[in-house]
Amino acid sequence: MVFYCANGGERSRFGISVKKAVGGAVVRNRIRRRIREILRQNFLEIPSGWDFVMHPRRSVAAGNFAALESELVDLLRGLGTAAGSRQ
Repeated sequence: MVFYCANGGERSRFGISVKKAVGGAVVRNRIRRRIREILRQNFLEIPSGWDFVMHPRRSVAAGNFAALESELVDLLRGLGTAAGSRQ
């Protein structure tokens, strides 16, 4: 689940919130590391000027990294452009 809104700045900002119900500390940290790495590798493809807050599911920890990367980047790219076109 991704929440987003315009921040009026030059850069996009990201927050990752993983609930304890998803798993123990090891699982939660693995999920955060995977998402941060995807954001780091694809930062230029993600629209600027937005705040994104992500609430990932447990499947992020065990899923295929390439599939997760593709899905997340497509989602963030689409959210930024779709929301930008409404203004």
